Amino acid sequence: MSGNVFGTMFRLTTYGESHGPGLGGVIDGCPAGIPLDEAMLQRELDRRKPGQGGLASTARKEADRVRILSGVFEGVTTGTPIGFHVENTDHRSNDYSAIRDIFRPGHADFAFNAKFGLRDYRGGGRSSGRETVSRVAGGAIAQELLRAEGISIFAYTVELGGIAARLIDWEGAQDRPYFSPDPDAPAAWEERIKRVKGQGDTLGGVVEVRAICVPAGLGEPVFDKLDARLAYALMSVGAVKAVEIGSGCGAARSLGSENNDPISPEGFASNNAGGILGGISSGQDIVARAYIKPIPSIAREQRTVTRTGEAATITVGGRHDIAAIPRINPVLKAMTALTLADLLLMDRRLGLRE
Repeated sequence: MSGNVFGTMFRLTTYGESHGPGLGGVIDGCPAGIPLDEAMLQRELDRRKPGQGGLASTARKEADRVRILSGVFEGVTTGTPIGFHVENTDHRSNDYSAIRDIFRPGHADFAFNAKFGLRDYRGGGRSSGRETVSRVAGGAIAQELLRAEGISIFAYTVELGGIAARLIDWEGAQDRPYFSPDPDAPAAWEERIKRVKGQGDTLGGVVEVRAICVPAGLGEPVFDKLDARLAYALMSVGAVKAVEIGSGCGAARSLGSENNDPISPEGFASNNAGGILGGISSGQDIVARAYIKPIPSIAREQRTVTRTGEAATITVGGRHDIAAIPRINPVLKAMTALTLADLLLMDRRLGLRE
């Protein structure tokens, strides 16, 4: 397996590199009759494109204009593969010529070289965060399928640089800086970013993803558990280092009487399970948190080695984000949408099929 395909029934295949001509993909398995046009994909791409992260964002400027190449006719999907492409227009490969023979700490350089015997040093090639353009476009198609089923997904920042949001308003977060669910948090986050940026360093954070109106019964009880598939999807994003479902790690420090979600004729009294019981959706909101590492490209001197094993030091230049947040938020939203769309098709619960 090449590792470039995600999904079973609703499949996304991606291609392209950070400094190549462009990136794109193919969605296979999308049912016919779903309203879709380039503007729908563009709305999600605009949320992750360079320049959307305020002080935390890279100086690279990409329009990220998407073209749908196939699978759509007169504004609806045809049931055939949906091809799409996004051109790279502002890549500066010369920024990376000085590190062609040096491994960058925290990056995939060392591992790629060990696996393939070579690496694309121009921004990391397939390991670059720019690869997520294809995920967001594919996820936008999945979201239109889910929208037809009444399912909505929100991704919002609950922590940045060690500073947690105190209020969780996930709907309002979509129109705030950093996708903040707390109106007061962005100001504190900006101060933290300014300070760390001045030190030549970077920040990590935590993003919560919430899917609402998901029907009960999605997922399988053993290897294809909904939470297992969702964790796999979120962990496939390069900057994600841990995933929690529901109360997550807190469950390990609680009592059963505290962690169980009581059930009454009116429904569940709490949602420590994150909307998933035994690997199957319960009908509650699906809630997951992704823990994002700091951007590894830092303007501080670091110890490393060359491809021939000689000791060296490196200071990474180029144009880089200070934090993956908020540009990673639509990526995590996309991976959640792709997961749910796939499981809906596997379960054959689509209302539009009835």
